[in-house]
Amino acid sequence: MCMEVADFSYGSDPSGLVWGYLFGRGAQALALDSAAALDWLNRAEQQAPDEFIWLHFNLSNAASEKWLKTHVRLAEEFYETLHQGSRSTRIELAENTLIAVVNDVLHNFSFEASDISTLWLSVTRRIVISARRTPLQSIERLRQAVKGEEPIRSSVELLVHLLRDQADVLVKIVRDAGARVDDIEDRLLAGRLTRKREDLGALRRVLVRLQRLLAPEPAALFRMLQRPPAWVAELDTQELRQSTEEFAVVLRDMSSLQERIKLLQEEIAAGVNEDNNRSLFVLTIVTVLALPINIIAGMLGMNVGGIPLAQHPHGFLIIAVIVVSFTVVAGWLVIRMQKNS
Repeated sequence: MCMEVADFSYGSDPSGLVWGYLFGRGAQALALDSAAALDWLNRAEQQAPDEFIWLHFNLSNAASEKWLKTHVRLAEEFYETLHQGSRSTRIELAENTLIAVVNDVLHNFSFEASDISTLWLSVTRRIVISARRTPLQSIERLRQAVKGEEPIRSSVELLVHLLRDQADVLVKIVRDAGARVDDIEDRLLAGRLTRKREDLGALRRVLVRLQRLLAPEPAALFRMLQRPPAWVAELDTQELRQSTEEFAVVLRDMSSLQERIKLLQEEIAAGVNEDNNRSLFVLTIVTVLALPINIIAGMLGMNVGGIPLAQHPHGFLIIAVIVVSFTVVAGWLVIRMQKNS
């Protein structure tokens, strides 16, 4: 046992291990490097029954998967999920092992779809393996809790803590998104909205993708909670069920925020349509008012004999009065039609 591997920032050691911890030897978890972790794995049967380890790997390091296949016996389903790419959050039971796919957001999340990535976990009574390709917020919060000597009594409780950390991260995202929507709404009411639907559209797309990826698959979770592995304590099952219910509350808040964004988009669209109708009405008035002038000017401008009032001394004045009269009548008709509609 030696210094924490995570001291190398978000890199990993040659085996791909980012950090490792041993639980069950006192209140504080002991940091492990890959050599100490391998030694514990080789003597796992001789270790105390309440001990378990958590190893976190960086899949961007090509040595990670090779090290796991060589030194840790994991269910084949775990490796299958690694190569499926990003999928919705779920917890399944395979070969008496809990396989979890947890979608999370990157550090410095900026409401971009590319800021969402996946964390994979394999959880047994004695061994917890987590792996990711990019640094994620929830797993880092869990590491800080472990470093802060927060008691973790079982491997399933570690998973529950991760789900709750993920819910906390999601709550912050919803709050930040709500603040953005509040700002857009205030600018809309004040008439100072510039980009209008673009900001709301981008924000709504990210929230929809977050909800689709983060919402746990109910069927898989229900099956697992109905028939949990024998090594999972009843208390852990209850806490897992409670954490998923808390997570569902956050997802409902996210759905409400999406509906609010949709209503704002509809209000903005209605305002745009109203502006377009007003512009079209002005254009129609101008066209109608110019119609008598164009008709009379076209008729009098024909270079043929018999043009009315061509030799009359007040011909221009008469034509001007006729044009003005037609224009006034046409304008009155347009305004009356607009009022009636």
